[in-house]
Amino acid sequence: MNHEKEPAEPVAEISDLRVEIDGRTIIDGVNLRVLPGRVTALVGASGSGKTTTGRALLGEYPAGARVTGEVLRPDDGPVGYVPQHPAAVLNPARRVSALLDDIARAQVRHLPRAERREAARERVLRAMADAQLPDADDLLRRHPHQLSGGQQQRVVLAQALLLGARAIVADEPTTGQDVLTRSGIVERLAAVAARGIAVVLLSHDLDVVRALADDVLVLRAGRVVESGPVRRLWEAPRHEWTRRLLDAQRTAPPEQECAGAGQPALEVRDMTAVHGRGTPVLRLPHLSLYRGECLAVVGRSGSGKTTLARCLAGLHRGHDGEILLEGTALPRSLRRRTRAQLAAVQYVFQDSGAAFDEHRPVLAQVARTAVRLRGTDQESATAEARTTLARLGLPDELARRRPGELSGGELQRAALARALLARPRVLICDEITSGLDTVTRRGLLDLLTAQVRDHGDLALVLITHDLETAAIAHRIAVLDAGELVEQGPARRVLAAPRHPLTVALRETIARPGTYTRA
Repeated sequence: MNHEKEPAEPVAEISDLRVEIDGRTIIDGVNLRVLPGRVTALVGASGSGKTTTGRALLGEYPAGARVTGEVLRPDDGPVGYVPQHPAAVLNPARRVSALLDDIARAQVRHLPRAERREAARERVLRAMADAQLPDADDLLRRHPHQLSGGQQQRVVLAQALLLGARAIVADEPTTGQDVLTRSGIVERLAAVAARGIAVVLLSHDLDVVRALADDVLVLRAGRVVESGPVRRLWEAPRHEWTRRLLDAQRTAPPEQECAGAGQPALEVRDMTAVHGRGTPVLRLPHLSLYRGECLAVVGRSGSGKTTLARCLAGLHRGHDGEILLEGTALPRSLRRRTRAQLAAVQYVFQDSGAAFDEHRPVLAQVARTAVRLRGTDQESATAEARTTLARLGLPDELARRRPGELSGGELQRAALARALLARPRVLICDEITSGLDTVTRRGLLDLLTAQVRDHGDLALVLITHDLETAAIAHRIAVLDAGELVEQGPARRVLAAPRHPLTVALRETIARPGTYTRA
């Protein structure tokens, strides 16, 4: 249940903000009041202007932007920012202790020299506790790459708290996290708000928004189309776009289960995968995938899902056992696979932005796949790329832009188009819906379903932490701590899960008010 608070003076405020880039309007007349102790959520489709609005509170805008309007920020404390990918803002060469000590030491210089070290340490430990980072002594010795994504996120939050931030912008903090981990993130941000700090939540995760937010602004094409208390928006949305976002939240399993007959398109036998020379992170005695079938691989963060996907695609060589493509063993390394084998197994990454060259137009990069893997001439490849991109909702005007000019959802569709131009027999999609709003996610899942349905020789591996996304699959396989703990028809796994982890995941998404605030 969300707190009802008395009106207060805003700690930051945006008035009539307008942002243009190359004549295109990114933000158009947005107003936002950021109040102490309240959580204000900005929701909307990819490209709606959520991140641009949130970063405006930091005084940061895209390169070349023309900005009008007014942004008032607090004078007695900075605005903290917790990005979607926290590793990007943490110095990989410095230990966590150094990252936090630098901030704390600057705040205790007024004390006698003999007292500074202990005072700085007390501040660091308090910030870590407030950011819900247990085992402080162990974590302080680590470098950022030795932390999980959730731990990196909490370190960035601890930095903001150390700096005395009166407002914190949290940009898609639950992206790519399973439902149990998301619950912890909600508790953490709720605790920050309870201390009187304003939280601006940029999120596509409507379950998290409903549980955490006090107020919601719904953006579309840079405009606020609806705003108000979270309960009113959920119970009586007034704008058609708000209703579409809410209606697109649920997913239904396919009407028919795949028969799974004949020779598997892809088969895994006796796989054990390791990272470096460490202990095994994945053990998989047997897993099969058939033509015309979608197999969802589900599990918590760190369960081995992405390791499996990378093994199948030839991106992770540290494994033994066999991976068979229509009965023929595939080389473990991508570099040893033939051009036909590379085309046959295509991988779509979670971070689509990192998978594109930022300096070349998207259309050219998509067309390159057909030239490189199928030997198509440049003119035919460009025409096919243009047609495929348009079918996936990216018209030529967008396709001719560079990756940085597209939204996350648009880039994800471009990545899918690039993979499809290889005409694969197996398509591996690794958490490709995790950073998308409900409407864009629903549209992308519909596209994937149509590809499997309309191309009977295509098999799809859908890597996801989310059982609702997995509901489009014919079969579901559940990983836990690197072990295959359950698999079966999607309808059966969703309706009557057998393993405790599957039961916990299912109960969490099925229970109203899963994420709660005290």
